[in-house]
Parts: sequence; structure tokens; C-alpha cells
Amino acid sequence: MQKLILSLLAPPYGACRYGCAGACAVPIALFWLTGLVAIVYGAVWGGPAGWTGPHTVLLGIGLWTAAAVWAWLTIRGADADRCASRDSTLCSTILPDESEPDPLEEVRRAR
Repeated sequence: MQKLILSLLAPPYGACRYGCAGACAVPIALFWLTGLVAIVYGAVWGGPAGWTGPHTVLLGIGLWTAAAVWAWLTIRGADADRCASRDSTLCSTILPDESEPDPLEEVRRAR
């Protein structure tokens, strides 16, 4: 439930914190911030050319919704990738063993 609320209120932070996707955080943040600016600009000044309708506010709500959905899909995808399939990048990562020597040690000794 906390992941859903975080992806609705602060989508970029939710994508970084729970989605393990730092690369997605910047585009999500751009959508989210543009949505915030559009909502404030439309509510305070009426949008570009002083429109009397709620066009700019609706655009801002749409951008915020797109950012929240994108963050939620990123979080859900990270949860589903926890070694779910054979070709999972999370499971196919080979971590070095502590007993193995450092391969760059020879380079350091050669100097």
C-alpha cells in the first residue's frame, strides 16, 4: 500500500526507492513536474492566453497520472523480476567471490 501511495504522490521517488530504476526517474520526474506546473499555471492564471476553461489543469492532471502510472508499472516490474524467469537480469548477475584475488592487482603491481 505504501508503494502505491508513494507512486501517486511522488512518482520519481517511488520509482527510485522501490522500482530500482534510476534511469526511469528522470523522465517520470519531468512528466510529474510539468503536470504540477500546468495545474498551478492553469488554476492561478487560466493557462496560456488566459483561457477560461480548465484545459491546462486537465493537461496537468493527465501528465501527473501518466507519471504515476509509469512509476507504478516500474515498481510492479521490479517486484515481478525477482528471479521470476530463467533470463532474469537480477538472477544472472555473477557476484565475485571474496576468496578470489583482485584481477586489477597485477596492474597495480606493474606500475
